[in-house]
Amino acid sequence: MTLQYVTRTVAAMLLLWASASHAENIDVLMSQVFPQNKITYIGYESVERQDIPVSASIDRKYLIVDFRFAAGEPPTEQLQANVHKACMTLLKDRELIRHLSESGYDMVSIAFDRRSQFDCL
Repeated sequence: MTLQYVTRTVAAMLLLWASASHAENIDVLMSQVFPQNKITYIGYESVERQDIPVSASIDRKYLIVDFRFAAGEPPTEQLQANVHKACMTLLKDRELIRHLSESGYDMVSIAFDRRSQFDCL
C-alpha cells in the first residue's frame, strides 16, 4: 500500500463524512424549526434539471425542504410567515449554505404540500 493510496482513501472518507454530516445537519436543523404538533419536517430532496445546460444562467440544481401541516393549510399570512421562518433558519447556518453552494446548489425551496414550492434563495 503506497502513501498516495492511503492519502486518497482518507480524503475520500473525509469527503463522504462531510457530505453525510451536512445532510444530518439539514435534518437536525429543519426538524427543530416548528412545533411538532403543528408542522412536521418530512425531509429534503435534491433535484438536478438535466434538460438545462450547465452553462445556462438559470437554476439547474436545487434542494427542496419538505414539511407537512398537521391540520389544514393556514391562511396566506401564516403560510408566508412559516416560509420565512424555515428559510431564515437555513440562511442563518452559514456553513451549511457555503457547503450547498460549493456542492452546486443554485436554490433552496420550502414545500408544505406536493403542489407548491416557495423559494428561499
